[in-house]
Amino acid sequence: MKFRIILMTFLCLCISNILISREYIIGFGSCIDQNFPQPIWDSIENENVDAFFFLGDNVYGDHPSGDLQKLKKSYSIQSTKFPKWLEDKKVISIWDDHDYGINDGGGDFINKRDSQKLFLDFWKIPTNDIRHERDGLYHNELINLDGFIINIIVLDTRFFRSRLNATKAPYLSNNNPTTTILGEKQWSWLESALTQEADLTLVLSSIQVLAKEHIFEKWNLFPHERSRLIDLLNSNQSKTIILSGDRHKGGLYEKGSLKELTSSSLNKPILAARLSRTLKVIPNSMQKQLIEMDSYLKTKIYNYENFGLIKIDTKNNQIEISLNDIDGNLIFSELI
Repeated sequence: MKFRIILMTFLCLCISNILISREYIIGFGSCIDQNFPQPIWDSIENENVDAFFFLGDNVYGDHPSGDLQKLKKSYSIQSTKFPKWLEDKKVISIWDDHDYGINDGGGDFINKRDSQKLFLDFWKIPTNDIRHERDGLYHNELINLDGFIINIIVLDTRFFRSRLNATKAPYLSNNNPTTTILGEKQWSWLESALTQEADLTLVLSSIQVLAKEHIFEKWNLFPHERSRLIDLLNSNQSKTIILSGDRHKGGLYEKGSLKELTSSSLNKPILAARLSRTLKVIPNSMQKQLIEMDSYLKTKIYNYENFGLIKIDTKNNQIEISLNDIDGNLIFSELI
C-alpha cells in the first residue's frame, strides 16, 4: 500500500511537471492568396501550435475602385481553404491592404466600415466584442500560462492612416506631425494597453516597424509615428517582440533590445522567387528583387514561403522565435 502511494505520488509529480513545462507555441504569418495552393498548412500542423496569428493580406480581395464584391468572393473561397485543425486553435487576425479592400489603402477609403463588417463576420468575432462597436480593428488580449502573462496587442495600420505621398511605390517619408498611422484614439488605447502587467508583449503590425530602407509601405513613411511607437515600446517593462507581414519576404530586425520578426508570405512569394525555381537564369532586374539590405536587418532576407513560430517555455522562462520554410525546415531562430 505504501509503495502504491509513493508510486502514485511520483507519477502525479511527473505528469504535473510535464504539463507545467510544456511549450506554448504560437504560429504566425501573412499574405495568403485564396486562389493559390496552400500546402504550408501541413508543415504548420506538424508544429502542434496552440495559436495562430494572421498578420494581414489574409485574402486578396482588393479592387482599384474600392468595390467590395471581390473581397466578399475572396472570403467565400478562403473559407473553404483553411485546414480543419485550425478550428481548434486560438486564432487572432488583423487586416492589411489586400483584405482591407484597396491596395495600400488608408483612412480615406470610403468603404472601410463595410469592409470592417466583412472582416468581423469572416473571422466570426463575437457580437459583444468591442470591434463591432468602434471604428478600427485594434484590440488586445491577455493569455495566462500558469502565471506567465502574454499581452497580445493588435494594431490597425489602415483605418486611420493618413494619405501616402504617391499613388504607388516608391513612397517617400512624410514627417508632417499632423499625419498619422494609428490616429489619436488608437494611440490613447495603445498607451493604456501597454500598462497591463505581462511577462511578454507581442505587438502585431501588418506593416514593418523597424525597416527603414526599402521603398514600400512601412512605419518609416511617417517617421514621427515610428519614433513614437518605438519610444513607447522601449518604455514597456516586459520583453517585447513585434510581429509583421506584408512584404512577401521574411527576416529578423533589431533596434537595441527591440526585435521584429517579419513573416510573409504563406503561399505567394514574389515573382522573382517563383521564377527562380523554374528558370536557370532570371533577368537582372528581377534578381534585384531577391536582394534586400537594411541597417536593422539582422538576418539574410528570405524570399520564399515561410511562417513564424514563438515557443514559450514558462518553466525555464525561455522564449524562442524562428522563421520556417514551406516544409517546416528552420531558416533561423533566436532565443529572447
